[in-house]
Amino acid sequence: MPHLNLGEDRQIYYELIDGDHNRPHLVFLHEGLGSTAMWKKFPQLLCAQTGCPGIVYDRLGYGNSSPLPGPLTLHYLHSYALLELPNVITRLIPERDYILIGHSDGGSVGLIAAAEKPPRLKGFIGEAPHVFVEKETLAGVRAATDVFNAGGLRGLFKYHGEKTEGLFKAWSDSWLSEGFQHWNIEYALPSIECPVLLVQGTEDNYGTVAQVDTIAAKTANVRKAMLEECAHVPHHEKTDVVLQLMAEFVERL
Repeated sequence: MPHLNLGEDRQIYYELIDGDHNRPHLVFLHEGLGSTAMWKKFPQLLCAQTGCPGIVYDRLGYGNSSPLPGPLTLHYLHSYALLELPNVITRLIPERDYILIGHSDGGSVGLIAAAEKPPRLKGFIGEAPHVFVEKETLAGVRAATDVFNAGGLRGLFKYHGEKTEGLFKAWSDSWLSEGFQHWNIEYALPSIECPVLLVQGTEDNYGTVAQVDTIAAKTANVRKAMLEECAHVPHHEKTDVVLQLMAEFVERL
């Protein structure tokens, strides 16, 4: 399996998807309990539809990457956005244009990264990203925690192996901590200059349309799509619709 060595026994697992290297790379950023494998075939389908090459990788602590070195801090999404992601891009696609595609936590990572105005970033697609903490977000995390503690969500072990319990606890403890209830990245939104596409389900149990509306109000160049009868994972629940929305956005770029 291909890995990037980050030193200190830390390795990042990644997969490359072939495509036309004259087109931007699509860089996929998974959700808060996600992984490369949990995207399933969606990255390959979008790359095939757009002709773009792609990168899918497991953030540190997830999937086939090395375990977390410690608890997730209040700034864990910033660390992934400002330290790990630039390292991955510099190492795998130096001097190449790219488009970030982030789901949930990955969407927040993408927004933070886009606010840094990296010169090769051509666009950002956010699927159910968060820019502040809502009561719906906390309720969703609490519900997932109750299910996990009761023996549910066992399917996560397939993707994260022996790291699963530590990862889940780090994620849930972070979001449910007193300090994290004040987490907010709205300040970064006006700095985003690249075109943005936002996709969210109307029945998302981790956030409301307020997330999308806030990003759209504070970012200059935004298209948004709210999908009916869809919850937190539009790329699996409404695959054909999401593929079309994202492919059209990429073509406009």
